[in-house]
Amino acid sequence: MGSNVFAALVLIVLGLFFLARNLGWIDSGLGTLLATWWPAILVAVGVGMLLKRR
Repeated sequence: MGSNVFAALVLIVLGLFFLARNLGWIDSGLGTLLATWWPAILVAVGVGMLLKRR
């Protein structure tokens, strides 16, 4: 159950970050970096969840 809560919080934080970036509230280099590499972040979270199960 703990990993589900963590995964949900990660998705919520990422969603809020991208929403704030699209609305122009955040304008930083980190936003560009995350906008470019978000698929890799999702893959890393998924692999982490799989490895935690074992």
